[in-house]
This record gives sequence, structure tokens and C-alpha cells, in this order.
Amino acid sequence: MSGPSNPPRGAEAAVVAPGARDGSRALLEFLSRHGEIWTLFILLALIAVFGIASPDFFSRASWLATSQFAVEYLLLGLGETFVIITGGIDLSVGAILGLSGMVGGLVMRALIHAHAANGVTIAAGIAAALASGALVGWVNGTLITRLRLTPFVVTLGMLSICTGGIYLLNGGRNVGTIPDIVGAAGSFAIGGWMPVTVLVAAVFCIICAVVLAQTRFGLRTYAVGSNPLGAGRAGIDVRRHLVRIYTLAGFLAAVAGLMVMARFASASVQAGANDELDAITAVVIGGASLFGGRGTILGTVVGGFVITVMVTGLILIGVQPFWQQVAVGAILILAVAMDQLRDRLLESI
Repeated sequence: MSGPSNPPRGAEAAVVAPGARDGSRALLEFLSRHGEIWTLFILLALIAVFGIASPDFFSRASWLATSQFAVEYLLLGLGETFVIITGGIDLSVGAILGLSGMVGGLVMRALIHAHAANGVTIAAGIAAALASGALVGWVNGTLITRLRLTPFVVTLGMLSICTGGIYLLNGGRNVGTIPDIVGAAGSFAIGGWMPVTVLVAAVFCIICAVVLAQTRFGLRTYAVGSNPLGAGRAGIDVRRHLVRIYTLAGFLAAVAGLMVMARFASASVQAGANDELDAITAVVIGGASLFGGRGTILGTVVGGFVITVMVTGLILIGVQPFWQQVAVGAILILAVAMDQLRDRLLESI
């Protein structure tokens, strides 16, 4: 009497393969939804490498430079996160940063010359800067939705308009006459380690994270990015929502402009120049998809620190400055390529 026969190898594979495929797909879907995990590993690796390569990397001066450098990328990245999740892109955020800072600086200077009280001067300057940033964002959103123009074309044009406006407003000169307390606040660090500007950025990061993950506004943002037609059929006013998204991006860029103005105690014509690339890179390497429907504030925060740690580390080890932009561009291309690879793997499993 013969013993029980073993199942054919092909049959065994047919039994095991579905479970393996399900497990692989679940893992890929998890990593795809939580792209910040990959980015966190990259950040930790960069910290380790630069910490070994340069003893000064963990110094107080290095931390202050890195954290303050990160503020503008984080604030620009917050607005860019909402935009990219909807499937759009905003190339004008860096120019809005510079324009709003210039507007705020000019208003403060005018009120100082008019001998207005410090409180009135600061409040009016902040209000003017925020209003100008939000207005430019609103114009972006309106042109995109009402004229059915692509976000790339509209925001690229707005980048040029705002850049020209920065130079026209004050004849190409910086504004150095702002209240002393603004510059003092921008350079002050609590306990010598925590810059005030970083705390402001942290507050906005928390607010945006809650809005994106826990409110109807956030859910509608994901819905519009995942399926605009389906979102419209579900009762979402897609046009109005997109206008709000671009207005928010402009507002947050203006906040970044105020932080930069406070840090340097002046409104510079160079403020925000080329920052849009770094902001977009921070969002994408943080796990957001340029095709919309995916992204998190946490991922953007980690992505922002990846860029700033990399730039600071390269400076400390003596790498020439122009290589920094090469590195940022290479990381952006790599992040998009990895995003595409994840999607293809998910489709193949």
C-alpha cells in the first residue's frame, strides 16, 4: 500500500501564491499610504552620515541654522501639500513669499515714517502681507477654475508676475526699515535652542495636519484629488474648493514671507527665490503623489527636514554651494521615480 502522494509543486504554488500576493500588496499599499516612513529613514541616515562626517553637525549653531532654514520650506510645503493632493501644482509660492514680505515691509516702513505706534505698525504690516499672499492665491485658483487653465501654466505665469512686482514695488531695493521688535523676535531662540519662528511654523503644521486629516475640508481635498468627477457628483463644489486650496497656499506663503522678514530684519528682493522647487520636493519625498489623492502633513515636515539637513550637512563638509541644488533636483527625480515604481508594483500584484 503506497503512502499519501505529495501535491504537485504547481498546485502548492497556486495555493501559496495568492496569500503571498495579498501580503505583498498589503505591504506596498501600507508603505504607499505612509510614504513618510521611507522619508524618515532617509532623514535618520542623513543625520548619521553628516554627524560622523562633521563634528559640528550636532552643535547648537548647526541646529539653529537648520531649523530656521527649514521654516520657509515647511510653511511653503504646507500649502503645496494641499495643492498637490488635489492633483495641482503651485510654482508661484516662492514668489508669493517674496512679494508678501515686500508688501508687509513697505507698509511697516510707511507707518514708521508716519510715527505710528509700534503695535499698529506691526499689525498693519502683518495684515497687508497676509492679505496680499491670499489674494494672489485666490487669483491663481480663480484663473485655474474659471478659465480652465492648467495649474502649471497659471502659477508659472504668476511666478513671473510676482517676481517682477517685488522689484517694481521698491525699485529693486530691500526694505530695511522695520520695527526693531520684529527683527528681535525673528532671531530670538527660547533657551538658546528653540527659535520663535520654528514654534510658529510648528503651530501651523499642527493646524494643517488636523485640518487635512480630521475635517470635511481635508476629506474633500483628498476626494477632489482622487476623483474630481466623482467628487462633483457627490455634491462637492470642486471649483470653489480648488479656489480655497490655492488661496490657502498663498496665505501660508505669506506667513513664510513674514518669518523670513523677521529672521533677517528686512524685506529682501531675493526672498523666496527658487524656494518653490524645494517646497515641492519636500512634499513629494514626503510621500505625496504628483497625480493627486495622496499626501500627509507629517510627510511634508519630514521631507522639509531632509532637504535642510542635507543642505546644512553639505555646507559643513565643504561641498560647493551649487551642488546643493543639484542634490535637491536629483532627490526630486528619485522621489517621483519611486512613486511611479510603487504604483506599477501595486498594479502588477
